[in-house]
Amino acid sequence: MTTIEAVAVPTKRTTHLSVRTWLNWMAFLVFVMVLIGGATRLTDSGLSITEWQPLMGAIPPLSEADWTTLFEKYKLTTEFKIQNRWMTLADFKPIFWWEWGHRAFGRFLAIAFLLPFLYFLVRGRLSNAIIPRLIVVFLLGAAQGALGWYMVQSGLADRTDVSQYRLAAHLTLAALLFAAILWTAWGVGNQRGWPRSFDAFVALFLALLVFAQIAMGGFVAGLDAGTVSHTWPKMNGAWIPDGLWTVDPPWRNLFENALTVHFAHRALAYITFILAIMHAWRAFTLTSMLLAYVIFTQACIGILAVMLKLPFSVALAHQGFALLVLSIAVRNVHRQLAMRVPDPDQQ
Repeated sequence: MTTIEAVAVPTKRTTHLSVRTWLNWMAFLVFVMVLIGGATRLTDSGLSITEWQPLMGAIPPLSEADWTTLFEKYKLTTEFKIQNRWMTLADFKPIFWWEWGHRAFGRFLAIAFLLPFLYFLVRGRLSNAIIPRLIVVFLLGAAQGALGWYMVQSGLADRTDVSQYRLAAHLTLAALLFAAILWTAWGVGNQRGWPRSFDAFVALFLALLVFAQIAMGGFVAGLDAGTVSHTWPKMNGAWIPDGLWTVDPPWRNLFENALTVHFAHRALAYITFILAIMHAWRAFTLTSMLLAYVIFTQACIGILAVMLKLPFSVALAHQGFALLVLSIAVRNVHRQLAMRVPDPDQQ
C-alpha cells in the first residue's frame, strides 16, 4: 500500500495575506526612515558625511584615523566654517552617526524590499497586475536615495544648510513612497474603481491637501520657519503679520520667505481641518471621522511645537504624525473607491 503525501499548495488567500503583510511592514519601515530623517534634520546632522558612497559608505569608521579623515572633510564645508567651528572630533561623532544611520537604514530598506520581491516573483506569488506597481515602488525608493544625496550636495558649497526646495522634495517623495506602498498593500486581492461620487472626490482632494501640507512642512523645516513665531492663534501679535510679501516676485514668498511659509502652513492646516469635518459629517464613515480626528490632533501637536519653541521630541512627533494622517487620508480614499465585491484574481 502506497501513501501519497499531501503537498501544501499556497492558496490565493494565503498568498494575498503574505504579500500584504510584507508591504505593510515595508510601509512601517519607511515610517521609521522618515523619523530618522527628521531626527537627522533636527540635530543638524545631514551635512556630516560629504561623500555619497552607496557601497563603501555602508562601512562605518573603524579606527581613529578613519574618524580624523571624515572630520577633516567636514571641516571643508561652509557649515563648519561659519556655524560649527567650535566642534571637536567628539562633537562631530554624534552628528555623523545620525547621518550614517539614516543612510544605512535606507540600504536596509532596499534589501528588505528587493529580496522578498524576488522570492514572491520566482515562486509565482505575484499577479501580472501587481508586478509593475511593485517595480514603480522600487524605482521611487531608488529615486528617493538619489534625491537625498542631491539635497545634501546643495549644502556642501556656499551654504550652511541644504536647499529648502530639495528638502521639501525629499520629504514629499518619502510621503509618496509611503502612500504608494500602503495603496498597493490594500489593493492586494481587491478591486478599485475611479471616483464616482462627491464624497470620493472630496476624499481624494483631502489626501492631496495632506500631501501639500507635508510638502509645506518641508519648506518650514528647510527655512527654520517654525522659529519666526512662538505664539498662537496670532503670529507675533497679529492675525496677518507684516512682512508676508517682501520678496519679489510675490510667488517666491511661499517658498523663500520664512514668515510667509509659516503663515501658509497654518492657513492650510485650518482649511484641511474644516474640509475634513465637513467630509466626515457628510460621508459619516469610520475612516472619514478618524481622518478628521487625526488632523485635529496633528494641528494640536503643531501648535504645541510652536508654543514650546520646537523641542526635539514634539517636533519629531509632528513629522511622524503627519505620515499617520497621510495613511488614514489614503485609506479613506481607498475605502471610497473600493468595489463592493472583492475579486481574488485582481491585485
